[in-house]
Amino acid sequence: MAKKPRFRLTFIRQWRQHRHMSLEQLAARIPMDKGNLSRVERGLLPYNQEMLERLADALNIDAASLLIRNPSEPEAIWSLWDRAKPGVRRQIASVAETLIRTGTDN
Repeated sequence: MAKKPRFRLTFIRQWRQHRHMSLEQLAARIPMDKGNLSRVERGLLPYNQEMLERLADALNIDAASLLIRNPSEPEAIWSLWDRAKPGVRRQIASVAETLIRTGTDN
C-alpha cells in the first residue's frame, strides 16, 4: 500500500518525464540520492528553495513551474504561451488583457 503524501505535491515527476529523464538521471544532475528524490516527488519528504532551484536548472525551467505547472496539460495557458512565437505572445497578452478589462466570461 502506498504511503499518503505528508507534504504538498509538486510537478517534479511530470517535468522529469516531460524532459524524458529517468529518476537516476535527474538525481545525478542535482546531485541527490535517487531514493530521496523519489520520496520528494511523492510528497513523502519536504523540499526547500535550494532543491527547487537545482531541479529547475536541471530541467531547464523556472522553480515556480515545479509547483504550479503540469507540463502534460497541452491546452493550459502556459503551454500555449511556451509554444507561441514573440508576435503571437503579444496578441495573446492583448486578448487576455481585453477579456480581463471587459469582464467577458464566455
